[in-house]
Amino acid sequence: MNSVWVLSCFSLLLVAATGQAPKPCFAPELLTGGVTVTTADGLMVTSGIVAYDALGQRLRARHYGNFGNLTVAVDELMLYNQEVMYEINWSAEKCRKLPLDTYFMPMHVPEDALLLGQTFLGSSSSWGMGLLTNTWVGQFPNNDTYSSTFTEFGCLPVTLTHYSPKSGWTTISTYNWVIGLSNPQDFFVPPFCDEAKMEKFVKPQNFFSAMGSLAMTVQSMK
Repeated sequence: MNSVWVLSCFSLLLVAATGQAPKPCFAPELLTGGVTVTTADGLMVTSGIVAYDALGQRLRARHYGNFGNLTVAVDELMLYNQEVMYEINWSAEKCRKLPLDTYFMPMHVPEDALLLGQTFLGSSSSWGMGLLTNTWVGQFPNNDTYSSTFTEFGCLPVTLTHYSPKSGWTTISTYNWVIGLSNPQDFFVPPFCDEAKMEKFVKPQNFFSAMGSLAMTVQSMK
């Protein structure tokens, strides 16, 4: 009798929990994973690795792309607590120091985001066949729009999308997330960056423009 009562209470709690509307969430504090970035309205695709430190508000992104006979790599360190982004060129041992717009922290759902809907990636027919996700939408202060899809359990980012009338669509897909960091040194700039000066009269980078900068690099090389 007691077991039946316990199971009944558990079922009611489960129904109540699943019936609640999803709320904005924060990803785990330390993450490492893979990314695929689609920019220039789908004409350019790159892939790479991202390391994320929520405690220090830091993100390191390394991504690469092949475009015809060009192979291009971009290494970026985003220091949100300093509002600074470093674009690191290892072959030339030079750095660009750029202002960073901290409005959008990529590994959480902003409080002012609106819930678009909840969906399963795959199937909900059986345990283990699908992934329950929530999709959120919102606007930047300049009226550019974004959408972000996070897992319901664990609050891991799946897809992040940004639209700007000037640059078009940028879509970032993530995979193979691991909780923790493989190399804490990722969040320190190399010594040759010490001499870099903050570039003036430059529009502050946000997460999407930084991740889409590889497309701009390719265009400048053509």
